[in-house]
Amino acid sequence: MEKSFPISGDCDARFAAVREAFSRNAATHGETGAALAITIDGRSVVDLCGGWRDAARTQPWTPDTLANVYSTTKGMTALCAHRLVDAARLDPDAPVDRYWPEFAAAGKAGLPVRYLLDHRAGLPAIAAPLPADALLRWETMTAALAAQEPWWEPGTRHGYHGLTFGHLVGEVVRRVTGQSVGAYFRETIAGPFDVDFHFGTPPAFDARTADLIPATPSAEQMAYVAQVLAEPESMQAKLLTNPVLVIEDVNTRAWRAAEVPAANGHATARALARIYGALACSGRAGHTPVLSGEGLERCWRVQSDGPDAMMPQHTRFSLGFMLSTPTERLGPSPRGFGHGGMGGSMAFADPDRGLGFGYVPNEMHMGFWLVDPRAAALIGALYDALD
Repeated sequence: MEKSFPISGDCDARFAAVREAFSRNAATHGETGAALAITIDGRSVVDLCGGWRDAARTQPWTPDTLANVYSTTKGMTALCAHRLVDAARLDPDAPVDRYWPEFAAAGKAGLPVRYLLDHRAGLPAIAAPLPADALLRWETMTAALAAQEPWWEPGTRHGYHGLTFGHLVGEVVRRVTGQSVGAYFRETIAGPFDVDFHFGTPPAFDARTADLIPATPSAEQMAYVAQVLAEPESMQAKLLTNPVLVIEDVNTRAWRAAEVPAANGHATARALARIYGALACSGRAGHTPVLSGEGLERCWRVQSDGPDAMMPQHTRFSLGFMLSTPTERLGPSPRGFGHGGMGGSMAFADPDRGLGFGYVPNEMHMGFWLVDPRAAALIGALYDALD
């Protein structure tokens, strides 16, 4: 297999089975290119990359290859908010309109910041027609969200805010700091902690950015989409069509340059493992804390749990992070937290083991899951090795 999916990098002998699982994914689940990084107590124990970063399979995937990680981006957006809470610049129980006055429109006065983070705000979609490129236009999105009436009474249920999460949380960050999410992240997190994660990338980064390769939806998925679109004014239909996220557009310069903090973070696997590993070690002596002890607890404390209003799945969230569900686990720790992304990327922290995990592919897979089967195979091999 390694002749058709060449692998390079380092892997401690204890985790040989993880390397084998990484190789086996190429045959069993399909990979064009991917990278996997794992840290324990701040030390790299797995740092692998394999395959190619381009669809033509001419450019090898290297440790500094960046990939669009879709919703894995949300974890870094949430981290920006948590840093502001730790700095006493943002109160998760304060009304959003304290920081963003226009948000009070359409019955949203008093809606607390925490509802933006835990997907209970009732704003997963926008009803008013938007231009096709709205996702790339910050003020267009934030103005539409400020004017939007909640689709349900905030706080009474939760539903995944797939595309709106980043603009909602990101605008609060911008109002508090005067900086975009990308600028604030670079200044306070990416720079100090040396992580190769970016909200918006310059043209110079294109040479090391992987091509995202679209997946073919299954018959089950196509049937679900057809059912949703049969009611074009529903919130589920609006999520899919207003605006439309065209998968092929993620390989364009316009997408890469924009800041879409729910979906267009570009990262290496090393970066994801490094920042989640640092979070996992925040309470450990000798490690520079990313968050306070209270801040770390906010990351794994359950806020939303149960059937999701936007997806045919059980979801569980803390303030901004995805948590394990009864059927899909980010490892065995009840304190594990992180986020996965459409197409397969996954990153999480395990504070009980001081562990950070980052997996980034470019061959997109689609399915009714929260943890891609490739990532699930890697996580299973990892914890088998640790037990």
